Amino acid sequence: MGVYCTLVVILELMTVMLQAQSPQDIAHTPLLQIDYKRLITRADLHYSKPVKKSEEGQPIGNGRMGSLVWTSPGQIKMQINRVDVFSNNSRSNNFFERNTEYTGATAYVDLDFGEQVFIEPHYSQELSCYEGVSTIRGKEVKAQVMAWNEQDVMLMQVEDHRKGQQAILANLRMLRLPLVERGNHSAVSKLEKVGDYIVLKQEFQEDDYYCASAVVLGLTGSQADAEQVNESTLRLIVNENRKPFSVFIASAATFNAKEDVVQLATDKLVAAQKLGYEKIYQSNRIWWADFWKQSYVSLTSADGEADYIEQNYTYYLYVMASSSRGKYPTKFNGMLWATGGDRRQWGNAFWGANQSCLYNALFATNHLELLDPLFNMYSTVYPTFEVAARQQWGAKGIYIPETMGFDGVPELPAAIAEEMRSLYLMQKPWRERSAKFMDYAETKLPFLSRWNWKHLGKWQKGRWTYVERGDGPYGPVNHLFSRGAKIAYQYWQKYEYTRDKKWLRDKAYPMLKGVAEFYRNFPNVKRELDGKYHIYHINDNESIWGGHNTAEEISSMRGIFPVAIKAAEILGVDKELRPLWQEFLKNLAPLTTSHDYSDMRQEAEVWVGSLPPTSAVRGNGKRLPDGNTMPVWFFDLCNPGANEQDWKIANSTFDGYFKEGINKQVYPYVLSKLPVAGAILGRVDAVRYLLPNQLRRAPEHEVMPNRMDVSEGFYTTNIQRIGRAAEALQAALCFNSPEYPGGPSIVRVFHAWPKEWNAAFNLRSRNGFLVSSAMKQGHIDFVELHAQQEGTCLLQNPWLGKKAIVFRNGRHTGHLSGELLKLPANKGDRIVLVQEGGDPTCFSSKGQDL
Repeated sequence: MGVYCTLVVILELMTVMLQAQSPQDIAHTPLLQIDYKRLITRADLHYSKPVKKSEEGQPIGNGRMGSLVWTSPGQIKMQINRVDVFSNNSRSNNFFERNTEYTGATAYVDLDFGEQVFIEPHYSQELSCYEGVSTIRGKEVKAQVMAWNEQDVMLMQVEDHRKGQQAILANLRMLRLPLVERGNHSAVSKLEKVGDYIVLKQEFQEDDYYCASAVVLGLTGSQADAEQVNESTLRLIVNENRKPFSVFIASAATFNAKEDVVQLATDKLVAAQKLGYEKIYQSNRIWWADFWKQSYVSLTSADGEADYIEQNYTYYLYVMASSSRGKYPTKFNGMLWATGGDRRQWGNAFWGANQSCLYNALFATNHLELLDPLFNMYSTVYPTFEVAARQQWGAKGIYIPETMGFDGVPELPAAIAEEMRSLYLMQKPWRERSAKFMDYAETKLPFLSRWNWKHLGKWQKGRWTYVERGDGPYGPVNHLFSRGAKIAYQYWQKYEYTRDKKWLRDKAYPMLKGVAEFYRNFPNVKRELDGKYHIYHINDNESIWGGHNTAEEISSMRGIFPVAIKAAEILGVDKELRPLWQEFLKNLAPLTTSHDYSDMRQEAEVWVGSLPPTSAVRGNGKRLPDGNTMPVWFFDLCNPGANEQDWKIANSTFDGYFKEGINKQVYPYVLSKLPVAGAILGRVDAVRYLLPNQLRRAPEHEVMPNRMDVSEGFYTTNIQRIGRAAEALQAALCFNSPEYPGGPSIVRVFHAWPKEWNAAFNLRSRNGFLVSSAMKQGHIDFVELHAQQEGTCLLQNPWLGKKAIVFRNGRHTGHLSGELLKLPANKGDRIVLVQEGGDPTCFSSKGQDL
């Protein structure tokens, strides 16, 4: 399989650019001309037989609503999901049993053809990633399903060429009984006919919390009669008219009890019907075509491994574009693709580590808009983080927990907060906790970080009785503060990618300052006799509980303080705080290594989880940092260019995870960041083996025909592993990070790429440039830089020991030499570099592959 792109001979292109009529023409002429449709189509899904289970369906969504689309022998089936439907908030007292919350689901929709039409050999289903359409063919029937990019409406265009009078039924079904109560929480579902439409409305209420959703279904192109099947199903009966017709499914949601959610959904459906299927289809084609032009990765290799990676990367972008354009982030456990109604493991909380699998790789894709839901959620609930820092930990700044609800962290009654602080800071023995505290905790959501010491439970004599973990107030995510630092660091990264000072001032800096002040004022950060600041009674991700100077927290502080200082300097604010932060950073304890343990000093020095003498109540302080988070790498503490000692430790630490080496038999875990870490270190073997094997998973673990998996449990259809692999791929192709936190980013093309794999890419870098390059048979043909704003690109010379010829906006401007090339640019400039003495005609002519 080739890389379908048109490569223009450099010298000819330069002549064309010189003859351009204006600088604007030059600046808008990229060197690589890509056939995007051919490239993206390689990621399409092709089913020749019906799926075995609903989770294998094909994803269709507009970023706010969506569904997998699957079939039974006689039906096309969907579960309509939304990113903004939550049955309860974080203050709920009725979902104390794990995995019982309702999240996202709004309705079942089935199109029933009355007989078995979706059977072999007549069946096929194809997903076009380029257009966002799933096409289903059966015995004399065909349907196309898509989601309107502009409004929350899904559409199905149906063709029925069967002979006879068989009616088609469009069923709208409830997810549960019309009334379901848990304590004082109620879930009310109501079906009704409104004019020519059928409607399902859901309302969730508990205390002062309210959330509602509505799904409205209507047709065009055929007459239909409504019929109530039973209390949970209402349907439209399509008459025997065999002309093509369209099914429109609109949805809406609200947290305002005074808002008419049914009218909101109805208005969307009316707008869609006025346009009709064909115009919406054309609108979607334009939207998707523009989406795909923002960046690309095109890969090929003789063994097919690079092609396989490319297909998954493109699919990652398709799925995120289809599920992350709403008010809230798409959830890791099911995304918009849950098919089991209300059931999904891990409930409705957001797990920071799991969410990062979906979102970390989006920066370089040049689709920063897909990150907006994540940033919007955290920024909206910022005030709750301030209250939580003070109430729960007795600190200043902000506390962002690892796991939280969409509404942030609830405020506590003063007496409960006071006791919580003393218990969680280890100032009061757990055995002395009060009955009042335990009674308050009894009904709280067990997956939220502050209550995560609550473990499994069971019903006894009509009462839910949970079992404590046995480790006092500790749990997998309770004493874990690094999530706040990681979120704040991503706010900083968005500034690096965009150089948007307004973003830095209004959004990023409050996060950076809040996290820095939290650490500086955290009661269990203490300056010890060695003159260093130490942190106690904290986790190393979920692996070590109650540790001392854990890898997670020391990495977080060493990452967050430099960028907080840099941001304050850029903005010219908080002059009085900067010296305090600088003093804290200067005297902060170093990362813990194996040589801090006397019995490990004869071995290669590696970073480990916790400092001795460890007070960890669970976990081994001597273990390597958690492979699912790799905090030292995340915070730019061991990038190329780091000091020699840290670089040596980083490589030894990485090797420590692979005692038998890296080969085809090594399969990283779904959440593992080891492929990312390996790519950052320039380890080609990590890219060659770990990256494709993370996508495949070990033979005993399932990857479904839609490339998704249910690794998190029941009805948790997701692409976490594909997101992690996308992050590793970007680092291998175009690593562009600073040598230290807050430093200038350096672009390194094909940093860890196997020379036998051909590749071409266009990715966004952390210095505000779009970077394009191509490698064929181990030779880097060119590097093109497109400045998104005024700035300077630092580029590691791709042709070390040789000069690089520089063209700026089509004009030869000289050459550069040395290891690091410095290229200032104005917004819109295109800079092309080629190797001096190289053969520019190494590029294929139009229509040829790399």
